[in-house]
Amino acid sequence: MGSRLDLHTLFESILGSTNVYFQPPESISLNYPCIIYNRDYIKTEYANNSPYTLGKRYLVTIIDKNPDSVIPDKIAAMPKCSFERHFTADNLNHDIFNLYF
Repeated sequence: MGSRLDLHTLFESILGSTNVYFQPPESISLNYPCIIYNRDYIKTEYANNSPYTLGKRYLVTIIDKNPDSVIPDKIAAMPKCSFERHFTADNLNHDIFNLYF
């Protein structure tokens, strides 16, 4: 597992821009298409009653005006990634994924 900054850089390379936001405040103006992500869960494996490994899960949202965007396909192809749901709001397509990284 890499660091969150490694994940951020990976998202920027997938998106082809810097429109990647980690836990953005409501006051920020988003540029589309974009990827928004935040830490959602930590899976802990134990050995001898002590934490052995920690798997951080991120909730990843791709927002795009294009309903046929290839960005969700690229995210879905990542290891330990699962599709959660899709919805449309304000004429923007939102694809939600769970990703362990």
